[in-house]
Amino acid sequence: MATREDLPGLDLERLRAHVDEVLPGLLSGPLRGTVVEGGRSNLTYVVGDGTGQWVVRRPPLGHVLPTAHDMVREHRVITALHPTRVPVPETLLLCQDTEVLGAPFYLMEFVTGTPYRAREEMEALGEQRTRDIALALVDTLVDLHAVDPAAVGLGDFGRPEGFLERQLRRWKKQLDGSRSREVPGIDRLHDRLAAAVPVSGPPAVIHGDYRLDNVLVAQDGTGDRITAVLDWEMSTLGDPLTDVALLLAYAERDAVNLGFVSSATSAAGYPTSDEVVSRYAERSGRDVSKLNWYVGFAFFKLAVILEGIYFRFTQGKTVGEGFEKVGAGVAPLVAHGNEILKEEK
Repeated sequence: MATREDLPGLDLERLRAHVDEVLPGLLSGPLRGTVVEGGRSNLTYVVGDGTGQWVVRRPPLGHVLPTAHDMVREHRVITALHPTRVPVPETLLLCQDTEVLGAPFYLMEFVTGTPYRAREEMEALGEQRTRDIALALVDTLVDLHAVDPAAVGLGDFGRPEGFLERQLRRWKKQLDGSRSREVPGIDRLHDRLAAAVPVSGPPAVIHGDYRLDNVLVAQDGTGDRITAVLDWEMSTLGDPLTDVALLLAYAERDAVNLGFVSSATSAAGYPTSDEVVSRYAERSGRDVSKLNWYVGFAFFKLAVILEGIYFRFTQGKTVGEGFEKVGAGVAPLVAHGNEILKEEK
């Protein structure tokens, strides 16, 4: 466990005092903590008192966007989904008083499991276990999309009407704000998407970044199972096929130079895209006939994200290793998106 000095954004004494006030008797000893590596945005810590362990989530240090990194929203969706078939941690408290840790945060139970990120990790399990875990990932997504939002108190969690049009406008705006060079084909990809926006089916609670390394997997007497779906900061009410499409896009990482995402989908035994779509369609009963549009849109979003990172790097606003290579990853994403839309009828 890390010491207090190793935990930027988490004052263990203030946290302990607040938990003792709100949940007296929960903690039985001094708190120690560690930062969970791998998160891209919100900060995650595991804290323990020598007897039990819990997880703290808070926004990144110095965040400025009032609607970003919304702890209240993330806490709300996890709390609502906990009684359903969707595996999520149980939430214990939400604190909106910024005097405690400097930002809103929430405390939830610690769930055991592994977030598989590397191909080597999956290959160590063997092809059958890899396949079973991937299919469980699809089945869990089906369970999420089967939840009736109104029945769990999430009827006003988003605006599903016009969802795809708003998403496309949002990402076009992101692109326009990151332009620093000519990106061949990216405007054509956007225009083709805008000209053929499909009619959405029944709305659902969507995760927004659903992939293998955003879930925990543990093995019990019956085999591997997903013990928790994590990182709900992008969740809303919308078109569930956007979740499916992003899952498929991530699985194409080797073909489109997506080196910044998990390589676990490259492991032998991981189902093909056709198998994933077939499994989802069969179990959800949803119409996937226009899925190519959604996958094309997923590649457009990923291209815009990378172009934004590249733009910030060229402006000297992004520090760290590897960012100089990000720009080269945009063109393959755009080309792949355009190629997929050729198949759209």
